[in-house]
Amino acid sequence: MKNTILKGGIAAVIVLTTLAFTNTKKEVDVKASTVEWTGEKVTGSHNGTIQLESGHLMMEDDKIVGGEFVMDMSTITVTDLTGENKGKLEGHLKSEDFFGVEKHPTAKLVITSAAAKGDGKYGIVGDLTIKNETHPITFDLVMNGNSAKTNLTIDRSKYNVRYGSGSFFDNLGDKTIYDNFDLAVNLKF
Repeated sequence: MKNTILKGGIAAVIVLTTLAFTNTKKEVDVKASTVEWTGEKVTGSHNGTIQLESGHLMMEDDKIVGGEFVMDMSTITVTDLTGENKGKLEGHLKSEDFFGVEKHPTAKLVITSAAAKGDGKYGIVGDLTIKNETHPITFDLVMNGNSAKTNLTIDRSKYNVRYGSGSFFDNLGDKTIYDNFDLAVNLKF
């Protein structure tokens, strides 16, 4: 009798503990979400989009505790050019000079921690992988119901994306492309 009561008590504690610490997965709507990029060079800038392949946030008690997002690098598009110039730049960005899409079809962000700052704002720490190079990244993300927004600045030279970089090549002059590029991310869930 004592064993039955003890086993029942242990089982109840395990069930309650599991329910108390259950994470929920909040899947991103990849069709409704957007990732817009901007890259600058000495003589101007270009911008475009990249599509998400998949993504989710891990939530505990309605607070972000983790997540993972995969970008389909083959979907890089240029939105500030048209015609032949648009096609040339898109092809160049997909080539080994930049993101090497044939060998590296995806880029991934894994959220390793999130700290609530109030008013839906979180300080996010994660690992970003581009071209099989992984480096830590920090940024703020604002969660508002079934949407989230963030702006990230990424140093492409850390990910072996060095074409036209003044950090690696001398005498580029007005052909220099700045190392940092920006992503404006709007997620829908």
